[in-house]
Amino acid sequence: MLHKLLFNLGERLRNPSIRKWFAFLKTSEKWSIEELESYQLQQLTELITFAKATSPYYKKKFKDIDVSSFSTLEDIKKLPLLSKSDAIAYNETIHTKHSFKKVFTATTSGSSGDPLVYEREEEADSFNRASIFRGYSWHNVQPWERNGYFWGFDFSSTKRFKISILDALQNRFRVFDYKEKAFNKFVKKLQKATYIHGYSSMIYQAAKLINDKKLPKPPHIKMVKGTSEKIYDSYKEEIQTAFGVPIISEYGAAETGIIAFECEKGHMHLNMEGVFVEEIDHKIVVTNLQMKAFPIIRYELGDYIQLAPKNKMCSCGKAHYILEEITGRIGENVYGKQQIYPSLYFYYIFKNLGKKHNLKLTYQIIQKEKGILIFNLKETITDKQEQLLKQEIYSYFNDDITYNIYQNVKKKAVKGKTKSFISYI
Repeated sequence: MLHKLLFNLGERLRNPSIRKWFAFLKTSEKWSIEELESYQLQQLTELITFAKATSPYYKKKFKDIDVSSFSTLEDIKKLPLLSKSDAIAYNETIHTKHSFKKVFTATTSGSSGDPLVYEREEEADSFNRASIFRGYSWHNVQPWERNGYFWGFDFSSTKRFKISILDALQNRFRVFDYKEKAFNKFVKKLQKATYIHGYSSMIYQAAKLINDKKLPKPPHIKMVKGTSEKIYDSYKEEIQTAFGVPIISEYGAAETGIIAFECEKGHMHLNMEGVFVEEIDHKIVVTNLQMKAFPIIRYELGDYIQLAPKNKMCSCGKAHYILEEITGRIGENVYGKQQIYPSLYFYYIFKNLGKKHNLKLTYQIIQKEKGILIFNLKETITDKQEQLLKQEIYSYFNDDITYNIYQNVKKKAVKGKTKSFISYI
């Protein structure tokens, strides 16, 4: 097959170690939890030793750390936390003074603040890509198969042309804007696609178009993967109806690599060979176990999460710990008339509506003034359902917030990911 040949050729040129890593990950996915944790401890001690010896930042931070005393993964708590602001401020000194055969310049999205620009060595980059491909294999998907991609909008015509060439080499096609003509063309191409991936809000739009217009259902879809933004419960039924498979989740970040990938049984397994994850006060702290050019050790990613109990097992047979929920972003405040609240409250308001009343809504909340909120709902709801929403809002904010609820609101086209809460304060 030509596409497989082109893909493998490009892969060998860009990521020569990817096949080695993929073979390793397919073996390690059968390991016991004891074997996985033993590997993590080995990687962790090697990483700390390397960082302490080659990174000016970590040399200073770890000067009193005796790595040889590390006997369990719990010993990681002896190390200081790393914030994103520190990673940006001390960028140059965090980089290790080591000559790698091949490095890539990587950049975070910058959606929650300033972007972080750093170097990532080929081995770490290949490991991360291999982790994604292992996730694909759980859904019987090969990366070179025909795929539709929702990622990046408002490109210049020159950039669109370059991206179209790169997409063609990867047997991939994408939509560049929200216009109906572009969506119709994209949906038509889906008839020959095996998988779809990208922003979940855009996948939902495509699914809604197929269902509303009763267009032919794409017959060959094996995987629909949402990433980078929230997968609302309201999306799931629409996507299942349109494509015949549930939307699955991939969770990660540029600087941490893939953190978790959803298996065929619907559980998000931690990518334990690549990351060590801590949950501290419901906040995720991540150590990238593979990246050495720019070590990410005990990094505060900025998300609230919930890990499953360690004894929770998945029927897929993989022993990797399970990530139960990604509950929202940290650090976005909601301002009442008198008090300040975490934006996490919105997650619980709409989660409660789904759990208690089977009312699944797609929402975006906007704050332009203190004490006032705008609730934009994509759906049209009944008076009774609106009353249920008002009760939930009141249970979290009491009389400290006034608000307006608007129904049947179409989200404006935006560049990049859609946020569930936007504050202009």
